[in-house]
Amino acid sequence: MASTLYAGTVGQSIWRSKDIGKTWNRASNGIFPEADIRAIVVDPADSKTLYAGTEKGVVKTTDGGDSWRHLPSDMDNKEVWSLAIHPTTSGTLYAGTCPSAFYKTTDAGETWTQLDAELAQECEGIPIIPRVTTIIIDPEDHDTVYAGIEIDGMRLSTDGGKTWDNRSEGLSSQDIHGLTVVPGEQKTLVAATNNDVCITTDMHNWTPLKVREHFPWPYCRAAFYLNGEHAKVFIGAGNGPPGDQGGIFYMQDSNDAADAAAIRWERSDIGITANSTIWCFGYNVDVDGLLIACSVSGQLFLSEDNGDSWTKLTHEFGEVRALAVA
Repeated sequence: MASTLYAGTVGQSIWRSKDIGKTWNRASNGIFPEADIRAIVVDPADSKTLYAGTEKGVVKTTDGGDSWRHLPSDMDNKEVWSLAIHPTTSGTLYAGTCPSAFYKTTDAGETWTQLDAELAQECEGIPIIPRVTTIIIDPEDHDTVYAGIEIDGMRLSTDGGKTWDNRSEGLSSQDIHGLTVVPGEQKTLVAATNNDVCITTDMHNWTPLKVREHFPWPYCRAAFYLNGEHAKVFIGAGNGPPGDQGGIFYMQDSNDAADAAAIRWERSDIGITANSTIWCFGYNVDVDGLLIACSVSGQLFLSEDNGDSWTKLTHEFGEVRALAVA
């Protein structure tokens, strides 16, 4: 299986594996070697081109991580927490930052425009600065963009980011960590929050799924939909940020995603209880069967069969916040 894995760390910059996770080497030439990396995306048209979010803006590689170049923008004094790349127009990307703001480029990162959106800049009574934890582009309607904010709910744009609406009614918490879309006759948006998983089919009114009745921990971080014949909705969960326990869960039948009462959960066997909350997943539609997941405290788990089975990788990092497969 020809593929390259990337891990974005806090304090150790970007690492790369060319042998499906057996060995890892730092791949951060051009980046501060102790940089904080919280987002990595791969150009769908060119697997050698990737973008990463740092604590000082966005960087880009066109040689698979051998070298990186800083992309100057107004994000240079902000932490970039999330990136989304257009599935068919790869020069178009969205970025989300801390403090909360949305940015967009249509020329592969050479210029960025801050988008007009009303976002909270402080969390009353909590010593946290709001941050855009996730941005995703609808897989069917590419002008529709969803963003989750910690701690400020969900935003929806149906015009490529020109305007944004707050769509947070019914959420179990305004603290959104992950979003994923389950397409189909009844499209469903799935949100992972700090105390539950929630779903909406009208992109406005949310239903909490009460996963504390099914998971050993209600703190949910990553949400990922694997499309195709092995379709699954995966959730990464644990007992806190970072926590000291974590695991991967999935819906038995993603066709039930729109029906809260019908959803049934299974726990993936990753061989152990992870050392902290499962923070994110890495996947590439062009690399059949391969999935990678991480705990925030540095453990890595690999599947080569679409998540049916998992193996813990030997290498561990101090803190991992982003994964990518190219």
